[in-house]
Amino acid sequence: MRGWSFPVGRFFGVEVRIHAFFLLLLALAIGVGSLAGASTGRVLTLWLLLLFAVVVREVARALAAAWFGLDLRGILLLPTGGLFTYATVDATERAAEPAMQRRMAVIGPLASIGAGLLLGAIILASAPGIEADLVGRPLIEPSHLLRAMVWLNILLGAINLLPALPLDGGRVFQVGTPGKQANGKVERRVANAGAASGGFRLWGLGGGLGQWIAVALVVAGLLMPNLWLVIMGAFVLIGAHMENQGLLVQSDVDTVRMRDVMLTQFSTLSASDTLEDALQRAVHSMQDVFPVVRGGTLVGAVSRQNIVEALASEGNSYVQGVMTKSFQTALPDDSLVKTLRRILGEQGAQLVPVMEGERIVGIVTPQNLSQSMGLLNQSRRVKRTEEA
Repeated sequence: MRGWSFPVGRFFGVEVRIHAFFLLLLALAIGVGSLAGASTGRVLTLWLLLLFAVVVREVARALAAAWFGLDLRGILLLPTGGLFTYATVDATERAAEPAMQRRMAVIGPLASIGAGLLLGAIILASAPGIEADLVGRPLIEPSHLLRAMVWLNILLGAINLLPALPLDGGRVFQVGTPGKQANGKVERRVANAGAASGGFRLWGLGGGLGQWIAVALVVAGLLMPNLWLVIMGAFVLIGAHMENQGLLVQSDVDTVRMRDVMLTQFSTLSASDTLEDALQRAVHSMQDVFPVVRGGTLVGAVSRQNIVEALASEGNSYVQGVMTKSFQTALPDDSLVKTLRRILGEQGAQLVPVMEGERIVGIVTPQNLSQSMGLLNQSRRVKRTEEA
């Protein structure tokens, strides 16, 4: 999801991004509007009013998150609402609790409907006798922007009350469904893959039913006709599929920092060490890759396998002749996910040195990463059990 978005700024430490769906929506609206004879300027204004409605909704949710003590890292704006990512593991875990999900799920629709009603009241108070214009048909069109501004907010709130993932109503039904009892705690069923299985889930209304609701929105929009209902239905359908695939959910790994998984007890080799000396060091170490230093400065990395292969093919020589000089460093508080994405294209990279200034304080290698992540997940499960 993030890869198809672009940043618009950072506000109070929270990164705000707009998804490319918004640009697709604008292109479709301009295309259809031109066929209907609407001016591009009015279509653009209508698009900005939808963006404004989404921003109003997400500002209300962000304020609620701050009230509940959930530290936000970013907000991704979509035509149907927004997605939050959280800055800490604790905030992520608290936001995933059923009670918290229900609270956050009702705030968005209430904020949207409340904003629409407030705007309608302001317009009526400012221009008496405009009542008929505000309830005219169609509710949303470029030629009546004041009416559209009111109904965009109200319809955004109403649509989000539908029991369809990833809408707020779908999350209310999802988190409110009872599951089996395990370890003294009630687990919750996750509503997914309902449509793929060809049927409904009685307790998981966010799955197959959500996709049927999306289809109903598209059909209703075509019959009325109402372009905005068609587009909203299409986005709900796409969002439901992505939710089923787990693409809209922030996993715990998103909040893992390099310091959480790095090896702090490690050995280094000198660039002037011989391969035989390096092999003897490797025999007595569990490391699979060693940082190579020269005078305290990091200059490369060499793996145990590289040392063995070089000795077998070329005989004894120096570490500097076989070490890999291609590597990228990280800071202790860097995101593990972002760091791994950054180095994926780095050919020959065998480890990620974690630096504080010029000093190596830890290393991350492919071998230790899987082990560290497993132990970290186990530690978190134990912590949750103790806190329950």
